[in-house]
Amino acid sequence: MTAIEDLYPDRDAVEASYRRHVDAGRVDTWKLAEMQLVMGDREGPRFSDAFTGRWYVNCHCNGGVFNLGHRNPRVIAALREAMDHVDIGNHHLVSVQRAAAAEKLVDSTGGRLPGVVFGTTGGEAIDLAIKAARYATGRDGIVSVEGAFHGHTGLALATGEAKFRDPFRHVVPGFSQVAYNDVDAMDAAIGDDTAAVILEAIPATLGFPMPDPGYLAAVQSWCRDRGVLLIIDEVQTGLGRTGTVWYHEQESIEPDVVVAGKGLGGGIYPIAATLMTDDVHRFTSEQPFSHVSTFGGSELGCVAAAEVLDIVTEPAFLARVREVGERIGDGLAGGPFEIRRRGMLTGLKFDDPNGGMTAMKALFDVGIYSFFAGNDPSVLQFKPSLIVSDDVVGWLIATVRRVLG
Repeated sequence: MTAIEDLYPDRDAVEASYRRHVDAGRVDTWKLAEMQLVMGDREGPRFSDAFTGRWYVNCHCNGGVFNLGHRNPRVIAALREAMDHVDIGNHHLVSVQRAAAAEKLVDSTGGRLPGVVFGTTGGEAIDLAIKAARYATGRDGIVSVEGAFHGHTGLALATGEAKFRDPFRHVVPGFSQVAYNDVDAMDAAIGDDTAAVILEAIPATLGFPMPDPGYLAAVQSWCRDRGVLLIIDEVQTGLGRTGTVWYHEQESIEPDVVVAGKGLGGGIYPIAATLMTDDVHRFTSEQPFSHVSTFGGSELGCVAAAEVLDIVTEPAFLARVREVGERIGDGLAGGPFEIRRRGMLTGLKFDDPNGGMTAMKALFDVGIYSFFAGNDPSVLQFKPSLIVSDDVVGWLIATVRRVLG
C-alpha cells in the first residue's frame, strides 16, 4: 500500500485536496473547531492521526460501524480466505454466501423474520422497508418521529428532518412526523391510509432518549389493530450494542420489519439488510426483479456479515457487553450530566443546549473521539467499541470524570 507521505507530504496538502474535491465545509468546520484529524493507523478500539501519530480511543465508532473495533482479526481472516474464491458476485443470481448470511440473520430473530433483502447502506435498507410496506398494505402513509434519522437516500430522507430535505427541494407526499414518546400524537397519526410506522429503537441523532415504559408496545398494538406495519430501525442499536442482539428484544415487541446496517460489515465491508415477515417479503416472489441492488448483499460483504453475526450472537460476548455497560454507567454516575444508557449505548445529556458539542471538544483534546447528537447537541454520544479491554474502560471512565466532572 502506498504510504500516506508518498501521497501527501503533510496535513495541509491532504486538506487542500479534500477541500477542493470532496467537502470544503467539513475541512473548514474541523479547522475552526481546532479538531483537525486525518485517520492513520487503526487497531481494536483506537486509531491514530496520520500526521501526528497521536492515538484516539474511538467512542463514536461511526455510529456503530466499528462495534467490533478497527480491523477485527476474525472478520479480516474470513474475508482473506473468501477472496481466494469469490468477489462481489452477481445480484441477479443465486448465491451461497448470500443465502448463508441471510440464514444467520433470520436465526438471530428466532426465525420470526424469515425474509431478508440486502443493501449497501442503512438508508438503502430503509428505502426498501418503506417500499415493501407500501406493497404489502396497498397504502401510502408513513409515520416517523421528529428528530429521528433514517438516512439520506430518497424515501429515508422523507422520514427525517426538514433541514436535510428542504435545501434539495425534496418533497415526497404521504410522510408525517410526531414527537417521540408522545402516545397521543402517535395514536392520532396512525390512520386508514397509514402503511407503516418507522421508529429507531432508540433515536440516536435525537440524543438517545429512552422509550417510556410501554411506549413501543402501545405503538405496536395500534399498528396491529389498524393493519399497519411496524418498522424498527436497529442500524445503531442492533448487533449487540445494547446487550442483546436486537434492542427490541428488551421491549418484548415483534416488529414486522427490522433494519440492520453499519456494524453488519464489521467495519471492513459495507453491507445492510432489511429483515421482514413472510407477508412483507412476498413482493420478492410476486415481483422478483422489482428491487435490485448491484452491490447489495455482495458475496464478500455477506462473508463479513456472517462472521460478525457469529461473534455478536455468542452468549459470552453479549454478557460482556452488559457487564462493561454497567461498569460505564456506574463509573460515570454523579457527573454533571444525565446518563442515557442501554448496554454499551450511552448518551450524556448536559443542561447546556450545546453541552454535547463542548464535551466532544474537551475529550478530543485528551485523546477520546466522540460525537454529539446532531438533532440535540446537548447530548454527547459515547459509544466505545464492544471489544474494549478492562484497562481501556478504566482509563475512559477516569478521563471522562476528570475532564467533564
